[in-house]
Amino acid sequence: MDNAFSLGPTATERLNRARADLRIGLPVVLQGGCLAVAVETLSPARLDALRALGPLTLALTARRAETLKARVYDGDLARIAVPAEADLAWLRALADPADDLRMPMKGPLLSVRDGDAGFARAALALAKSAQLLPAALLAPLPVPLPDGLTTLNAAEALAAIAAETALAPVAAARVPMRAAEQGRLHIFRPDDGGEEHYAIEIGSPARDKPVLARLHSACFTGDVLGSLKCDCGPQLDAALSQMGHEGAGLLPYLNQEGRGIGLANKMRAYSLQDQGFDTVEANHRLGFEDDERDFRIGAALLRKLGFSQVRLLTNNPAKVAMLEANGIRVTERVPLKVGLSRHNAAYLATKAAKSGHIL
Repeated sequence: MDNAFSLGPTATERLNRARADLRIGLPVVLQGGCLAVAVETLSPARLDALRALGPLTLALTARRAETLKARVYDGDLARIAVPAEADLAWLRALADPADDLRMPMKGPLLSVRDGDAGFARAALALAKSAQLLPAALLAPLPVPLPDGLTTLNAAEALAAIAAETALAPVAAARVPMRAAEQGRLHIFRPDDGGEEHYAIEIGSPARDKPVLARLHSACFTGDVLGSLKCDCGPQLDAALSQMGHEGAGLLPYLNQEGRGIGLANKMRAYSLQDQGFDTVEANHRLGFEDDERDFRIGAALLRKLGFSQVRLLTNNPAKVAMLEANGIRVTERVPLKVGLSRHNAAYLATKAAKSGHIL
């Protein structure tokens, strides 16, 4: 019996299954509560099947509800009663702000205020962690439950999503780079099945002294395409160049694209910026916070590689505070002011005014 039990999925493994299910349009079971499915990947046929179970509820974050002028009774989220005649287009119009300016009136929307909001909260956290739009449809549990659906305890799922990710080293090898011929790339894998994170080591930095470091979040558009809409690519190049010039440094490269919302949602935010919204407003209209990244991962990578003190290349005081709160002493904040252009001047001004960046 013990051996059989040990072969089954852990709570963390079930959580990762649930993320994958939501991304392909499958509902997950929240024990004792409801079925939850992501609106973004929901199909018309599955919506019909869910509607047959009874009244449906749409869970939205308070950020998205604010844009829709929906009443928020649960603090961080709103639960919207779905009308019997509502179709998938109606649901997606509430989930996705792409057409908000063309069709500003979505209501009237009736917010639910009775009952437990914990299941809606867990469903939204799951959608966010799967890098989907934070909008989830909740349906009564069928009796009997269909075979094959992933079952989660809502409270356990929320706790697991909020917990610090455990990282394990996978591989490391020498990688000569333009910035420094003596470079080494370390790969770390999280235990929750998420994307791997990297650490670029320049030279042989001493472990008993502050290392020149930068926490850099993945930016496909800036780092790879050379996008002029942000300063990420120039910051990456400048940080590695400075480490190469000094002969030593460490750059944890965190796979948290778009401030943690993923590349697809980042492109949605870019589209909203083209409509006239700044970077923070665009995130809020999508239903996200200003910044959804988990910088604890950066602190963990530093500790894994034996560093406890850094000279941090950043313009973001929040990174300094996060590292200090997670046991990494920041002996110096080293400014990194590069990449300003006519394409990103407004973006950088917003980061300074609304996110506290020192520019």
